[in-house]
Amino acid sequence: MAHNLTYKILKEHLVDGKLEKGSEIGLRIDQTLIQDATGTMACLQLEALGIDKVKTELSVSYIDHNTLQAGFENADDHRYLQSVSAKYGAWFSRAGNGICHHVHLERFGIPGKTLLGADSHTPTAGGLGMLGIGAGGLDVAVAMAGGPFYLTAPEVLKVNLTGQLPPWVGAKDIILEVLRRLSVKGGVGKIVEYSGPGIKSLSVPERATITNMGAELGATSSIFPSDEVTKNFLEGQKRGETWKPLEADPGAEYDHEISIDLSKLEPLVAVPHSPDAVKPISEVGAIPVDQVAVGSCTNGSYLDLKLVAEILKNKTVHPRVSLVVAPGSRQVSLALAGNSVLETLLASGARLLESACGPCIGMGQAPPSGGVSVRTFNRNFAGRSGTADAGVYLTGPAAAAAAALKGALVDPRELGDFPNLTEKTAPVVDDGMLIEPPSNGETIEIKRGPNIKTLSLNEPLPHTIKAGVVIVVGDNITTDHILPGGSKVLPLRSNVEALSEFVFTALDTDFKKRARQYENGIIVGGENYGQGSSREHAALVPMYLGIKAVLVRSFARIHRANLVNFGILPLVFSDPGDYEKLSVGDELVIEDAPGQLDNEIIYLEKKEDGTKIAALHHLTPRQIEIIKAGGLLNHAGKKL
Repeated sequence: MAHNLTYKILKEHLVDGKLEKGSEIGLRIDQTLIQDATGTMACLQLEALGIDKVKTELSVSYIDHNTLQAGFENADDHRYLQSVSAKYGAWFSRAGNGICHHVHLERFGIPGKTLLGADSHTPTAGGLGMLGIGAGGLDVAVAMAGGPFYLTAPEVLKVNLTGQLPPWVGAKDIILEVLRRLSVKGGVGKIVEYSGPGIKSLSVPERATITNMGAELGATSSIFPSDEVTKNFLEGQKRGETWKPLEADPGAEYDHEISIDLSKLEPLVAVPHSPDAVKPISEVGAIPVDQVAVGSCTNGSYLDLKLVAEILKNKTVHPRVSLVVAPGSRQVSLALAGNSVLETLLASGARLLESACGPCIGMGQAPPSGGVSVRTFNRNFAGRSGTADAGVYLTGPAAAAAAALKGALVDPRELGDFPNLTEKTAPVVDDGMLIEPPSNGETIEIKRGPNIKTLSLNEPLPHTIKAGVVIVVGDNITTDHILPGGSKVLPLRSNVEALSEFVFTALDTDFKKRARQYENGIIVGGENYGQGSSREHAALVPMYLGIKAVLVRSFARIHRANLVNFGILPLVFSDPGDYEKLSVGDELVIEDAPGQLDNEIIYLEKKEDGTKIAALHHLTPRQIEIIKAGGLLNHAGKKL
């Protein structure tokens, strides 16, 4: 039977279940990654699982999110993560070494392997033929402890690329075109597989830009074949021995297929406040710009920044614009410095940031009030930049450079001839900021700061749930809405009590007060609830505040899994119209909750008038056991 590339890798790593679409399967995980925004909680969970050493082929802990050390909290977390890595046998990437996805692509990714990461953009690794999947930290901790990762066997969407990109059009425009066609919900339950003659002209960093932003489709993962382009990339990284060819079998079948003629694309932009609000820049108009930010895990490669430098060469950034540049890795920074690209950028008026997530997660460089920021990043949710009323526009590096130069969002084709970027530059391979774990970590002392608190565990599922509706929200609620990022909140990731002050504050500042008032609570929402990052804190902290169920029209994949992991019932309206029947303050009762889980439909009754609302839980037998136990940590701890 002819297999697509996705199912070839899934079949090779299958350890539980049947590889049939829609069925739950368990996968062997070869590699894991965590970062310092998700990693402290994941490591606390790893400790609670009671193992002596990481069981994967390779696990890496990265410092790239909370590098702004305004207080002791981030530095304490970094010290804790380094000591846990040494004790349990994980590599440690120090602050300044780069963004996890970019560094992993350069130094650790292997075609055909599986990577589970506590970050939604883990599919970046698909740029070199690796199956990267984002998940909550608890799922990653279980994989590090040797457990399988469970997911629903996905549908596979084939994106057939033909032709070649014209001048001034880049990889970012390809994924923006996919988002324009499919929306932020279009990839839910799917893995996106790229193929066709058009891929041959795309470098691995360009492919990684596309797979990175597959997360914005809601896709489980995105992947390219491993070919001669991949081989050249790995040889440049002095890891040529890890390469192997991988592609779909001739005649392989797919569940869905779209085709994109690259030669017909033009520069695109995602306008506020969603990555799928995509329009041609030529149609948007010359919008005045206050800030331009280039880099991140999406467009932080050497060639991305070299292009910006060539456009700005011997010119000065517009007086109105603040231009910041964040290289994706230390390797990229060294290459920029060694080839005078950095000098060109600085001479133009650009401000160099460290190789870290920075502005992309609201960690510094917030735009001015009501300002416009043009960014080569992957998300433009309202408020994510750190400024509630700012408008963030997502573009490729060419359009970003044009905006920095002109002081307005303009079509970069107006700049004239495209710069010559044919010069070959070998990567600067330097692993001096990577710390390999010792062969025996038994004597390593784990170092904990005062901000690192004990784990919060849920109770087993009660027989009867009586809960008040704490909040009613609309469609496309993101994890940033549920629990924001930024410099005030991210340092508290290992302190659930402190984090609880920020839950839903972007939408309703009384959420915590009501949750405490009701004792047990239910959240009601619309379509695609929980899109965005993998941050499990968006489930963990509501659990801490007594949330027993989330009842919505549909879920984003990772957030739904996180709700299950923390023992919160993820329920979907059987009749979407019932959403209109619920208001804040309504009291709902679920009788015999454990017994009702044996059926697909659960009934909730409004205490006020006896109205019954039917909901579907879509839980597998394994997930039902997790819910009954009060969460994955309770459930997995016994098994491991």
